[in-house]
Amino acid sequence: MYDWVLYMNNTNIPPNANVPNLIVVNTPFVPGYRIVEIKGFVWGLIVRSRGLGGNIVANLRSIVGGEIDEYTKLLDETRHMALNRLIISATNLGANAVVSVNFDSTELVNYMTEILAYGTAVVVEKETKESQSVKLT
Repeated sequence: MYDWVLYMNNTNIPPNANVPNLIVVNTPFVPGYRIVEIKGFVWGLIVRSRGLGGNIVANLRSIVGGEIDEYTKLLDETRHMALNRLIISATNLGANAVVSVNFDSTELVNYMTEILAYGTAVVVEKETKESQSVKLT
């Protein structure tokens, strides 16, 4: 099974931001569609830091071990923001899909994290003919 998702009306960005409907996949193709045009490389980047209070709570939790919910939530929200920026960037290029999407993260100093979502913006069309199996000989 392919790990892909159609992002529609994402709620993890400010209400006044306009996030369009876009197909976003981590594969180099979209099942049932064909790529008709490559628009270019796109990314969404964000650098975030936990506030002082959150850092203190997280540091206290790290003493006892286990998951640090404050950082998990922060990183999850940050990935969604980076992905939304990627979607907006792709739409600005005239794409209706982004393929080969990946994430990268880097710790900057000891309290900031950079999250990067990147991929290739493309235009796809629904496949009109039935798929044929490939036979290797």
